[in-house]
Amino acid sequence: MRKALKTIVLLLILSVLVCLATVLGQGWFRFQREIENMPLSTAVAQYTDKDDYVVFEDIDDDFVKAVISVEDKRFFDRQGYDFVALIRAFYNNFRAGRVVEGGSTITEQIAKNLYLGGYVNGIEEKTAEIFIMLDLEKEYSKEDLFALYANMNYYGDGYWGIRDAAKGYYAADAGDLTLAEAAILAGIPNAPSILQLSTGYDLAKERQAWVLQTMVNNGYISEDDMETALLEDVRPVS
Repeated sequence: MRKALKTIVLLLILSVLVCLATVLGQGWFRFQREIENMPLSTAVAQYTDKDDYVVFEDIDDDFVKAVISVEDKRFFDRQGYDFVALIRAFYNNFRAGRVVEGGSTITEQIAKNLYLGGYVNGIEEKTAEIFIMLDLEKEYSKEDLFALYANMNYYGDGYWGIRDAAKGYYAADAGDLTLAEAAILAGIPNAPSILQLSTGYDLAKERQAWVLQTMVNNGYISEDDMETALLEDVRPVS
């Protein structure tokens, strides 16, 4: 009986390993096809070569901290896939009773925007996304990746990239935002069609409050800073 049980356990382990190898293999080949069709440098250059591209040094520091807090708080410290972020997002979304935080890291989101049309369907694409993410983090600094992320995001109302969003909503440079403006812009890409300021200002303010609270939790701002920012009128200037 004990021998039979050991055999069953070994067969189960072998089956899991075979499935894992199959998934990794399919994801690897999908990754290779994507890179062959469009090399990583070419895909990235679609954004970095634009005249309105904003480099990391010219992005407002409060905006950087806001995005990091709500999207990927270990971004600058972590290498590779972040299982902690996935578990944290599940917990925060469950506690809030709605989706307030994504499970993907910033680099994963870049990967799927560059190669997978912004969406991941199935385990093969998810595995390919991870391989692309690892390639991105090998070739580019975290500062470069953050800038790429900020420039490729959609902020609603026709504004693509942080430069257009800052100019369009607040007639400001991407490096000259108030804390309140930075926090509300950081929250919009989560659901731009709902949170764009022309039609979803009240919901965007709710999202801003969540962003500011995460900044407090991460030690970037004080409670007083948050309360002051929440009182600021951040309706678009035009």
